[in-house]
Amino acid sequence: MPGPLLHTGATVMCSHGGQAMPTIPNPRVMVSGMPTVLTSAPYTVAGCPFTTPPGAPLPCVTGNWITGTTRVTSQGQPLVVQAGSSVCVPNGTPMMATASQTRVIAV
Repeated sequence: MPGPLLHTGATVMCSHGGQAMPTIPNPRVMVSGMPTVLTSAPYTVAGCPFTTPPGAPLPCVTGNWITGTTRVTSQGQPLVVQAGSSVCVPNGTPMMATASQTRVIAV
């Protein structure tokens, strides 16, 4: 699905408001002067306030992008796009890119 490529400076959050950051930047493709991110790179999530109904904390710890670009690749792997789908571990909720560059759109 087409969408803006995400770079290391994009604002990505878990669905509960925790800040997600990529662990491995992809310096082979730069967008707005920052490295992009491959779908194989996990994200770390900090500050997730999620708790289960009995009050036990179950915060998002990591996140992975499941879908990304299909026609544009780097090092043979798809890149992360804003419209891609993702999942957080351990609770299975998605991550959302709320702010990103808008000049480079990829399919």
